Amino acid sequence: MKIVINPTYEVLREWITTLPERFAHEGEVIYDARNQIRLMTAPDGKEYCVKRFHAPRSLNRWIYSFLRAPKAVRAYENALRLRQAGIGTPEVIGYILVFHRGLLSESYLVSLRSVLTRDFYEFRHHPLAGYEDIVCTFALFTAKMHEKGILHKDYSPGNILFDRQPDGSVSFEIVDVNRMQFGYAVSIDNACRNFCRLWGQEDFFTLLAQEYARARGWDEQQCVRLTLRYWRRFWRHRT
Repeated sequence: MKIVINPTYEVLREWITTLPERFAHEGEVIYDARNQIRLMTAPDGKEYCVKRFHAPRSLNRWIYSFLRAPKAVRAYENALRLRQAGIGTPEVIGYILVFHRGLLSESYLVSLRSVLTRDFYEFRHHPLAGYEDIVCTFALFTAKMHEKGILHKDYSPGNILFDRQPDGSVSFEIVDVNRMQFGYAVSIDNACRNFCRLWGQEDFFTLLAQEYARARGWDEQQCVRLTLRYWRRFWRHRT
């Protein structure tokens, strides 16, 4: 195995080392699809999210062993970069790579559980009324990220967490960050295309594009037009 641990959480090394052998029968499953995420309790009494990435098959085992960083490594390193840039994402604790006969067999990511409880699936059929400030704040959050040259390449409803705070403000975090782009200027075309995976009605995307354009100093009508075009094109083949 290869294990990398955030120095702040070095005290958890022994517990993290044993996670692969205990993962299948401990903790609470909170996500189970291609990958699986479990809430597991560490010796410090806190719950942590442990994500097991699906095992790569055939050629991908060789690619992830020698040519390309495995998803757990990318997710860990990207989360550190996001937090350093002031972009909300759960703090990462470490990752584990398990090898069999020299090739990657399994990989795990350990992180803190986000304190935010809502995600953008809420916008699937919900009317925009009452959500306007959330959409506007989200537009500013995204604009800030894009202005820093950061692009989430899977900007989908389940990967955007939010909650209203006691003072009425809205906080956001992004998750599933193994597919990120850093250090490149985000053009108006790339920015508007980035919203296409989100769920919502036309008024949701119109307000989102208008507020985003204002934050970037771009033409609102052009931003709305592009956002709606990419949104319709993406979902035309999926509904």
